Amino acid sequence: MKVELAKSAGFCFGVERAVDSVYHLIEKEQKEVCTLGAIIHNEQVVSDLESKGVRVINHLDEIEDEANTTLVIRSHGVAKQTAEEIEKKGISYEDATCPFVKKIHETVFEYSKKGYKIIIIGSASHPEVQGTLGWANAEGTVIETKEEAEAYCQKNREQKICIVAQTTFNYKKFKELVEIFSKKGYDILAVNTICNATSTRQKEAEQLAARSDAMIVIGGKHSSNSQKLYEICKNQCENTFFIQTVDDLSSISLESFTSLGITAGASTPNTIIQEVLEACQS
Repeated sequence: MKVELAKSAGFCFGVERAVDSVYHLIEKEQKEVCTLGAIIHNEQVVSDLESKGVRVINHLDEIEDEANTTLVIRSHGVAKQTAEEIEKKGISYEDATCPFVKKIHETVFEYSKKGYKIIIIGSASHPEVQGTLGWANAEGTVIETKEEAEAYCQKNREQKICIVAQTTFNYKKFKELVEIFSKKGYDILAVNTICNATSTRQKEAEQLAARSDAMIVIGGKHSSNSQKLYEICKNQCENTFFIQTVDDLSSISLESFTSLGITAGASTPNTIIQEVLEACQS
């Protein structure tokens, strides 16, 4: 069986930067290290960090000793109010917010002050989107589907709107949703904030799936970008399988396929990717 690994599979710049910052803090800090939410959506990485003493918190009031704690803001970023609260409390922190996400925060904040209604194309439950919404001065709406876009247009007319996207959103779906607003005659400022790494990974995965008999997508079960990769690959290759680690291969029969493509989400460590690749090649 021919096995092909996507060149863009694995950690993106923002995720690698965030994870490296936590490991670096473990080595140099005498304080407790906490992350505000899981540093990335990968259980193996989070478990390894926890074994080294890193604690995951979901609220700032979970910090037990502020003077002896260093907080890490993950790559997804946080709402403006949260950032201000960290500063007000005087908590020592490392800001590992992805630069692409910070750019979205700046855009949303700027145009909400100018009177634009903010539309964030993405998943309302995703921490990046929740953080971005917190920079919209109560003028933000999250939209993920065509139905939600149509419903918004029926209720809201004659507005200036600024549209941004979750960095890991499906680019084709983003264009489709922007088109809905465009056809309704809104005064639109659409900013494609899907990061280049995501666009490259999605395009490569789509092409690889189209020429493969079977496709494996490796990612954490809570990873939004990995789930979107799975959807893209599934549209091109019916025999697409989603796994988290090499152990999940035991439930998949690959013997009947002559070609296999492998890709991985932005929060999947290279060690896991290599383990899966070697298992499929053996």
